[in-house]
Amino acid sequence: QVQVVESGGDLVQAGGSLRLSCAASGSIFSINAMGWYRQAPGKQRELVAHIASGGSTNYADSVKGRFTISKDNAKNTVYLQMNSLKPEDTAVYYCKLAVITVQAMDVMVEDYWGQGTQVTVSS
Repeated sequence: QVQVVESGGDLVQAGGSLRLSCAASGSIFSINAMGWYRQAPGKQRELVAHIASGGSTNYADSVKGRFTISKDNAKNTVYLQMNSLKPEDTAVYYCKLAVITVQAMDVMVEDYWGQGTQVTVSS
């Protein structure tokens, strides 16, 4: 089994910074892609940032230059550093990990989501 736990959400003033963390544990062989998504009230969940296994990254236009995604493979953890936060960044933030497990010689790749962490930016 794989467990995914997020942390770091908080209430912050506009212009402030937060760092989100997402850690996976359990029977993990490795983690392929990692991503951060967010969902604001009444809106669809959207991709915020993505990091591939090789380290290449991409970002939503709305966060480019302000957010940075990074990872620690040894800790099976992905981070999202958020700077210059704006009220429109307010949302529940979710991580998604493409986890590779090996069970009885079978290699499986499954997506696991974190439980979500609330980020609120006040004006």
